[in-house]
Amino acid sequence: MALSRLLSRQRYRDILLGLGLLLAAGALVLWPSQAMEAARTGLALCGNVIIPSLFPFFVLSSLVVELGMSRYLGRLLQPVMAPLFRVNGSCAAALALGVVGGYPVGARTAISLYQNGQCSRTEAERLLAFCNNCGPAFILGVVGTGIFGSGRAGLLLYLGHIAASLLVGLLFRFYKPSQEPGRGQGPAVQFQTTRFPVAFTRAVTGALQSTLNICAFILLFTVVIRILTVSGWLTGAAACLSALFGPLGLSQTWAEHLLAGVLEMSTGVSSLTSGALTGRISMAAFMLGWAGISVHCQVLAFLGDSGLSLRTYLVGKALHGILSAALITLLLRLFPLDCPASVYLAQQTEAIAHLDFHTALTISAVAAWAVWLAFLALAVYVVKKSSGKTARHRV
Repeated sequence: MALSRLLSRQRYRDILLGLGLLLAAGALVLWPSQAMEAARTGLALCGNVIIPSLFPFFVLSSLVVELGMSRYLGRLLQPVMAPLFRVNGSCAAALALGVVGGYPVGARTAISLYQNGQCSRTEAERLLAFCNNCGPAFILGVVGTGIFGSGRAGLLLYLGHIAASLLVGLLFRFYKPSQEPGRGQGPAVQFQTTRFPVAFTRAVTGALQSTLNICAFILLFTVVIRILTVSGWLTGAAACLSALFGPLGLSQTWAEHLLAGVLEMSTGVSSLTSGALTGRISMAAFMLGWAGISVHCQVLAFLGDSGLSLRTYLVGKALHGILSAALITLLLRLFPLDCPASVYLAQQTEAIAHLDFHTALTISAVAAWAVWLAFLALAVYVVKKSSGKTARHRV
């Protein structure tokens, strides 16, 4: 109570912020080589993974929204999206791209739908709670094969991740239940084929800016985690955390992994190289569902002054992490990693396990473009069907 009262005063908040900045500057002076090395690592990550994986998806999501294809999809998917998640059918674009695109494509698509008047504020907040998911290339190729050395582990993680996301969506259908889907939709649906040059230019430039914003946060948190590690602060915080939750089985080593994952997902997951396999996979599932403060800052940059609730988004991601860990624990009991779940799944998983990350990334990109082409085909089908009905009514 005393701390909350202290922080409620602007003067004391400014003092604490100033002390934090002084400590950060001092840390950079004390450990300049470690900070520079961390920045180089972050740049390599952005150049080799982040930019090639996210940039095409950002262009894709912008085109889906700007060209109005999500509006036509809404007519077809309204009977599915409305009863399950209490959102209109246009929101299916955010769900589909969030499943195949990875962080933070789903969140960006949901925000774009809201800003373009294709969903209400309540619907956008429901989408933010469950449509921002980790991509299959990272879970199957990097986490499953690279970290755990098992394609089946990656497959179970991805299945649990998506299932937990859908469960969060089902739970958030009760968020502001008085708001029915379809309110605040904006103007009537119009397929804007004549605006393709403008939409394409805007999609490319906007995607580049969004990608650079994400890279900036990744660089920052890479340096922050390295400084916290070499200064011993991360170890001290882990010791306090393990002392509080030691009776529940949380050791200091596991606490360090957890804190790293809470800050930055990929760093935390990559640290899970020792310990009981079940515990490591369950903690990885929580980190993948929670996504990390780094990803949340990326989403916050997209939110801007949109007025959408950041608290709702954070609650959804916390639930996603908890449900992912619970589902993975259940899946590991039903399908132990030392026994194949089925012959078919084992063959498919082994094929994925021998792929490098770039091949898995290519597969993920192809899947995204397939989803986009499906969107386009459905939109054209609805346009032709609507035109036929209009012509018959005129006759």
